[in-house]
Amino acid sequence: MVQKIGLITIGQSPRSDMTPEMAPLLGQATTLIEAGALDELSEAEIAKLAPGKDEVTYVSRLRNGTSAKLSKPKLLPYLQQKLTEVEAVASNSIIVCTGSFPTLNHTKPLLFPDQILKHVVQSVIGSGKLGLIVPLEEQKAQLVDKWGDIPLVVAAASPYEETDFEGPARELKEKGTTLFVLDCMGYTEAHKRTVKTATGIPTILSRSVVARIASELA
Repeated sequence: MVQKIGLITIGQSPRSDMTPEMAPLLGQATTLIEAGALDELSEAEIAKLAPGKDEVTYVSRLRNGTSAKLSKPKLLPYLQQKLTEVEAVASNSIIVCTGSFPTLNHTKPLLFPDQILKHVVQSVIGSGKLGLIVPLEEQKAQLVDKWGDIPLVVAAASPYEETDFEGPARELKEKGTTLFVLDCMGYTEAHKRTVKTATGIPTILSRSVVARIASELA
């Protein structure tokens, strides 16, 4: 029996940078239904979703390969609409963003990567320190709240631009990191290899962890 899993990005679909890495982990008996909160929006409409002062900021990939910074409160209605559409045909869905979306309404199983990552880290980190790599400088303070009491240090490196990953990784290693998390679904296996090779420290890639949990449900 073919399982239909919705992959809902906060940007635009298809996520050609992401799904080729996730699909093999989800299994051959899985059909992926890709959808994006911004799929029907023009460049001008997307520009209006830019974050204002003190608004929680997320970033995601657009269909043309560029990225856009998005205000969480402005984005939410579009994300909710797309989730509702996908649930009409999917058996379960994944929000392919590690941001926090606890107010989304859903009628079928929905995986939130932020919660999966948090509980995985809590189960393995012991007395160590988390090295968190996030896409944007302005997210360094915004995204740490979800990690609760886990000791951590944070650096920024965008998955959507030509960016130095070795420097931030080594910086966090010098600050006592014992476990890395690449805290965005946009990070790739190549990013993970770069961080792990540069530091020798175990590194968790968001997209692969989430895909493996989803495969268990399938």
